[in-house]
Amino acid sequence: MKRLCLLPLALFSASVLANEALPAFAGPNFSGVYSCKGTNNKVGDYEVLATLKLNRPNSHGNFGVYDFSTETENALVYKGQAISNGYKLALTFNLSDTRNAEYSTGIADVKRISSTRWAYTNNYYEPDENGGDYGQEYCLMQFLLG
Repeated sequence: MKRLCLLPLALFSASVLANEALPAFAGPNFSGVYSCKGTNNKVGDYEVLATLKLNRPNSHGNFGVYDFSTETENALVYKGQAISNGYKLALTFNLSDTRNAEYSTGIADVKRISSTRWAYTNNYYEPDENGGDYGQEYCLMQFLLG
């Protein structure tokens, strides 16, 4: 009988906790398209376009959650996600769509370069069966048109 009485209390408590609102996102919004120039220990120099789009429903307080994609010079698009804490940004995306996907993981320092634009320097690592590779890229937010 005690268990039956405690069940409604437990369910009510769980619903109150689930409905407790997190603080609204108050961090900097890094959303935009970035032109990136980088160097990789195996590939050498390269250029890519990176896109960050704030996922506002999952962002809160100083933590920003982003949908992240990178497009290469030959139109390959890699999709992933990023999370920010202040001016630090952690980025990851799949290098392949296979079941045993390999990932690129990076950490970036973001700086404001104007009242409407950002830039970041990303240091990353990409594991593979040969020990992986690493690199660094500098990404500059493109100007907004229109």
